Amino acid sequence: MPGIDENRKFIPLNIAIMTVSDTRSVEDDRSGDILVKRLLDAGHKLGDRAIVQDEKPKIQVQIKSWSQDEGIDIVITTGGTGFTGRDVTPESIEPLFDKRMDGFSTIFQQISYAKIGTSTIQSRATAGLIGTTFVFCLPGSPGACKDGWDGILLAQLDYRHMPCNFVEIMPRLDEHLKRGNG
Repeated sequence: MPGIDENRKFIPLNIAIMTVSDTRSVEDDRSGDILVKRLLDAGHKLGDRAIVQDEKPKIQVQIKSWSQDEGIDIVITTGGTGFTGRDVTPESIEPLFDKRMDGFSTIFQQISYAKIGTSTIQSRATAGLIGTTFVFCLPGSPGACKDGWDGILLAQLDYRHMPCNFVEIMPRLDEHLKRGNG
């Protein structure tokens, strides 16, 4: 049964939070606030936080910067995963992935379906690996951020979570880059 192995020591990660929005500011960014509170409550560190407009070049510049920063382990975005004309987060970030994480979208959809039913198909939550940095793209609603963190990321970003987690494989994430098969 999956769970926490109390014999393992918790390893805090440096997590950057990006809110993709044309209208939000730090003062009214409820989804970003939820993610920051949850990551801090879990024992992680806020590596950085930014609000970026729904524009592909701006999103890519920030994501590239963080994925090349050795002080950032994880990036979580919120917003821009829907179908409106301004929703461009997946189009901006997925081309940067060295490896896609299709299971993230699947599990997110299952969690979301249990709460909002078929409306979950309006989300294009996605995740992948850029270099050695995990990137998780969540919808912009506070509920979706809670679901993504509580239902997936809290456990997978905890080294004590068994039978496996992202933290224990982080030291080996650059193997494909060292081989030149990136």
